[in-house]
Amino acid sequence: MYPSLYFKQHRQQYYAELNAVGADGDYERWIEFFAEPIRHSAEVAIETGRRVTRVFHEDRTQLRAVPRIAGSLRMIQEALQTKPVATVAALRKATGLTTPTVNSLLSELESLGIVKESTGRARDRVYVYRRYLEALAAEEEAAAVNVAEASGG
Repeated sequence: MYPSLYFKQHRQQYYAELNAVGADGDYERWIEFFAEPIRHSAEVAIETGRRVTRVFHEDRTQLRAVPRIAGSLRMIQEALQTKPVATVAALRKATGLTTPTVNSLLSELESLGIVKESTGRARDRVYVYRRYLEALAAEEEAAAVNVAEASGG
């Protein structure tokens, strides 16, 4: 949750309400104002959770359709759910699979558009759970748009 974003978006009202507390002792109005960003942040967090859960479910469904290796693909996906940016070594350790197997599974996940190799190197590659990070980034993009609109730009 990020309630301070709401305060940035409503900076003038924030200071007006704060001044009203100092001038008039109007704590009730201040509490009502302060509760709004908490509510808003909770709603955003809930939507983000739903979006991420939807991505996990869609990807799991897609992996079930890959014969023979669906179980191993799911092991990699589950490891990436806990750490969405990972090396082959980290995924090997998390899953107990061999390095060649992890590399092969990552290639399959990359062809499905689920992960992306981020370094461009042949060795010590880093993979990102692309769809998961995109689902998280959607919240930040919406917040940036809201801040720009609130500041008139």
